Amino acid sequence: MKITDIRLGMLRVPLKTAFKTALRTVERVEDIVVMVHTDDGHIGYGEAPATAVITGDTHGSIIDAIRHYIAPRLIGEDIADLNRITRLIQGAMERNTSAKAAVEIAIHDLWGQLHGAPLYKLLGGGHPAITTDITISVDDIDKMVADSVAAVERGFESLKIKVGKDIRVDIERVRAIHAAVGSRATLRLDANQGWTAKEAVYALNALEDAGVRLELVEQPVKAHDLEGMRYVTERVHTPVMADESVFGPAEVTELIRMRAADIINIKLMKAGGITNAIKIADIASLHGIECMIGCMLETSISVAAAVHVAVAKADVITKVDLDGPSLCAYDPVDGGVTFNDSKIAIAEAPGLGIRGIRGLEPI
Repeated sequence: MKITDIRLGMLRVPLKTAFKTALRTVERVEDIVVMVHTDDGHIGYGEAPATAVITGDTHGSIIDAIRHYIAPRLIGEDIADLNRITRLIQGAMERNTSAKAAVEIAIHDLWGQLHGAPLYKLLGGGHPAITTDITISVDDIDKMVADSVAAVERGFESLKIKVGKDIRVDIERVRAIHAAVGSRATLRLDANQGWTAKEAVYALNALEDAGVRLELVEQPVKAHDLEGMRYVTERVHTPVMADESVFGPAEVTELIRMRAADIINIKLMKAGGITNAIKIADIASLHGIECMIGCMLETSISVAAAVHVAVAKADVITKVDLDGPSLCAYDPVDGGVTFNDSKIAIAEAPGLGIRGIRGLEPI
């Protein structure tokens, strides 16, 4: 099974409601889809969102990186030689992690098809079903409470609450949500770099003193501020999770050395794909540190790949934040992983199991 062509498309899917964080507001998913074709007629699918405020990737940079730097290196390569292909992808250029991830996902999809097995089985096996949380976007308090109640009524048992806009209002937001659903759902906070270290400690201490028990707080300070992360981690009871501070294995190693966080959030788009995501999980496992697997605003193409990784590495990936498909107004993918609100199930089909994608615009 040799690579003969790599094609790109644009996929646009509206969200059910606007996605709002301390960094941005988004109304719809607009992702680049990668289709890797082989000489025996198979197609592998991958996907990359343009998340410039986090990864630095834009639609233009993703397209350019794949067309002019990554794809030319892969034509003629044999899918059976997975390690060589992933080295070619990672070595094609610096950074551009989302572009690399999209191509890596498509290659792993084909690798599963080559061996006639779902990807998770080739990555180590596991139980092909997991449960995700859902994001509650930052908004007016009443709206966030209503969204939280609605999510719990849909069966979600974990809520990821976006904060980081205003420290005083953030505390009120969380207290109100806890009062409304705290007995029925686990609460996770995500500040998206919106607080200073001292603000984070103040807010978390205030919430802890008020009896609000949080499962974790995600990225309370700026991504580069590892000293600030450590400052918070040392002064609060709530576990601190690193997201934007950790892209690949090197950052994980440094974070662990500094004891700057308790949990690591793995995202394929930050890591540059499945290969580095697995390395991160293995490093964390060696040090006894739990991981979450998360996503950007992605559809069930690339999120499916993250699900396969989560299942195969369930010993260390103990928390799941793969709600991207649940936030979309509809699922444009035929086949693949099934997303039913909080429940996610893997079909017993080769690779990612994707048969086709509706509404794909050729680029």
